[in-house]
Amino acid sequence: MAPGNYGFAMPALDGMRILDLTQYEAGPSATQALAWLGADVVKVERPDIGDPGRATGASPSGYFHHWNANKRSVALELSTPEGRQLLVDMLPGFDVMVENMGPGVIEKLGLGYEEIRALHPSVIYASVKGFGSTGPYADYKCFDSVAMAMAGAFSVTGELDGPPLPPGLTVGDSGTGMQLALAITAAYVQKLRTGEGQRIELSMQEAVTYYLRTRIGVSGGWGEQPAPRTGRGRGALLDLYPCGPFGPNDYIYLMAVTEGMWRAVPAAIGRPELLTDERFTTNKGRMINADALHEAIEAFTRTLTKHEAMAALAEAGVPCGAVLDTAELHRDAHLVARGFVHDVDIPGHGPAKMLGWPARMSASSVPIVVAPELGQHTAEVLGQELGLDPAVLEQLREQGIIG
Repeated sequence: MAPGNYGFAMPALDGMRILDLTQYEAGPSATQALAWLGADVVKVERPDIGDPGRATGASPSGYFHHWNANKRSVALELSTPEGRQLLVDMLPGFDVMVENMGPGVIEKLGLGYEEIRALHPSVIYASVKGFGSTGPYADYKCFDSVAMAMAGAFSVTGELDGPPLPPGLTVGDSGTGMQLALAITAAYVQKLRTGEGQRIELSMQEAVTYYLRTRIGVSGGWGEQPAPRTGRGRGALLDLYPCGPFGPNDYIYLMAVTEGMWRAVPAAIGRPELLTDERFTTNKGRMINADALHEAIEAFTRTLTKHEAMAALAEAGVPCGAVLDTAELHRDAHLVARGFVHDVDIPGHGPAKMLGWPARMSASSVPIVVAPELGQHTAEVLGQELGLDPAVLEQLREQGIIG
């Protein structure tokens, strides 16, 4: 089966079982990635409010749905001895436990690594912390933008002569989550070989630095001087160009980085004479005369829409792309044609579109299942894992231990 032809073959991670005690995004992004690869992910939430991400954004929370599809939800009050014991009793049936609570919170619940390992020696115990569990910042609270600021991402974002700016992406959270998912998968493979579990820890600050390696490398490479802010581009051949009808995102980004790519530009924009113009025959000349070259290219892009300009340049071999906004992604002809945009039915909202999982595997695929309602699978999971009958579950519910 060719990549992209979703026949829903056996999921790659079929058999991996995860207890997910995560919230918001850094942890949930990791466990959702594993669920989309076939792992059975049981999300453990507080009976009253659940994952705080459920209350983020509009209701029903698109934020929560985008990070918690393909999971089951169990509402369990871990602050009670009875609730904690139910989790402990479930542990042997799971390979992985994941948490991203604030500094010291999981330990106060009596569910730290040493306690869990004593109960389940082969467990893979994975944690996300803002700054890790050691070092001067270990007790500091952290969210996505804090991690990005502390990892250098703000410092390279913005205009050259302006202040640092927060990037639009949430790589402090989801970028850390992807690294966590990879580490969990590696630990699971190791466990299949050795039978042994291990502890995994991700510092969000450290994780974000991975995405700064190119900027560090091209600025000198060894941390001897800071990478500069470059604004919207670097010269006329790495820059944004406005297009009609001149809305806030009606631009293309041009990125002609080789001599061959440059030579394709003049023909694509109907200005072949630019190739022999002495101002532009060398890369140095094109940098010195960037304003004049930019003016020539912009005169072309302004006569077209961003999709028309992209097609004209891209079909000539020039790397470029329309600046799509987040709504346009859901109806982009290319993404739709590739089956990346999925139609789902969100409880309390109705039909909606969701972007899919980018990894395409010829022998493994998992359909998207909408995020669970709070506690939707409590009876199902506790019945299957612990053999609790409906009368016992109702008693626990009345006591506020489950929801």
